Amino acid sequence: MDSNSEASAMLSPNMIVPEGVKQAGSTFAWYARMRQESPVHYDEQRGSWDVFLYDDVHRVMSDYKSFSSQTRRGVDGQQSDMLLMMDPPKHKKYRSIVNKAFTPKAVEAMGPRIVEITNELLSKVEAKREMDIIGDLSFPLPVIVIAELLGVAEEDRALFKGWSDTLVEGFSGTEETPQQLAARKNQASRELYSYFMQVIERRRQEPQQDLVSALLAAEVEGEKLDLPHLLSFCLLLLVAGNETTTNLIGNAVICLTEEPGRWRQLADHRELLDTAIEESLRYRSPVQGMVRKAIADVELGGQLIRKDQLITAWIGSANRDEHKFETAEQFRIDRHPNPHMAFGMGVHFCLGAPLARLEARTALNVLLDRFPDLHARQGQELKLLPSPMVYGVQQLPVLF
Repeated sequence: MDSNSEASAMLSPNMIVPEGVKQAGSTFAWYARMRQESPVHYDEQRGSWDVFLYDDVHRVMSDYKSFSSQTRRGVDGQQSDMLLMMDPPKHKKYRSIVNKAFTPKAVEAMGPRIVEITNELLSKVEAKREMDIIGDLSFPLPVIVIAELLGVAEEDRALFKGWSDTLVEGFSGTEETPQQLAARKNQASRELYSYFMQVIERRRQEPQQDLVSALLAAEVEGEKLDLPHLLSFCLLLLVAGNETTTNLIGNAVICLTEEPGRWRQLADHRELLDTAIEESLRYRSPVQGMVRKAIADVELGGQLIRKDQLITAWIGSANRDEHKFETAEQFRIDRHPNPHMAFGMGVHFCLGAPLARLEARTALNVLLDRFPDLHARQGQELKLLPSPMVYGVQQLPVLF
C-alpha cells in the first residue's frame, strides 16, 4: 500500500457504520446493550471483532505484543510509514525523533497565541449575541494553531480543513458507494502529500521557526526522519490534531450547556475546569474507537480471536463502562479520579494530547470570561458527524 492509501485509512480500515448502531438508534445505546449482551462480538458485515468493556479495550490498546497497530502493510510487506500504525521497536525510534521537536515546552509556548486567536474569533461574533461553536470557534482555532505550527500560509487553512474532514469521514450508505468514498479519500491524501512536500522542500532550503523545520533538524542516535515519515507525521498532526480538538471543544460545550446552570457553575468555579474537560473527554470521546490486528490466536472475553483478524476497540464504550465508572451514564463535572482512555493507551497514547488539552482549556476559559451566560439554542437538533470512529456535531448554535 502506498502512503496515500495509508493516509486515507489512518483512523480505521473498516469505516462502515456498524449495523448495531442503526438498530439501537444511537451509538451509546448500542454500547450499553453490547456491554451487557456480547462484550466481545464478531461483526460479519465488517469482518471485525468489536470489544466494549473497559478492561478488554485497555488490553487491546496497550498489549502491542498481542494486538498490532499495523493493520495494513505495504506491497513489499513492510510496516507503514504512519506513526499511528507502527509497532515497537520501530514506533519507539520514530516517536523519539518526533518528541525532539514536538516538546511540552514548544506546546506551552503556544498558550499566549491560543488566547489571542480565541479572542480574535470571538470578537467577530460578539455583537451578534449568538454563534456556532463549531464554525466560529472550534473548527478555525485548531486549524490556525496547527497551520502556524507547520508554517502553512493563512490562505490555505480552508483547504486543510476540507482534506481533514474527508479523511475521517465514514461510509453512511446514503449518497455514494464505498468505492466513491475511497476515491475521494485517496484524492484528498494525494493533494495533502503534494502540499506538504512543497512545504518541506522550502524548509530544507530556508529553515524557519516552525515545527517542520524542527522536525527536519531532529534526530535520535544519528538518524533523522526521512521524507515518507516526515510527510506521515505532518498528515497525522493535521488530521488527528484538528479533528480531535474541534470535537473536544464542541463536545465539552454540549456537556456544559445541556443541563441548566452547569455553564454558570463553571464560570463561577473555574477550579472545576480541568475536571470538566476530562469528564467531557470521557462522556463524549472525540475518538470513539481504534482498530488493531491479532498477531496470533488470542483469547479475549471468552472468545477466540484468530491470527490476523481485526479488532475494533470501542473507546467510547469503555469510557462509559459501569464496572469502571460510578454513575457512568451521567456527566459529573467534578469526577475524580477519571481514568478515561479518550487519548488512547500504551505506546500509542496521543502525542498531541497536551496541545488538545491546552487549546480546550484556553478556549473554554476565554468563553467563560466573555460569555458567562452562554446557553444552547432551544429546539436545535444537533447533527452528528458521519463517522463511526469520530464523535462530534456539525453545528452547535449558542446564544449569550
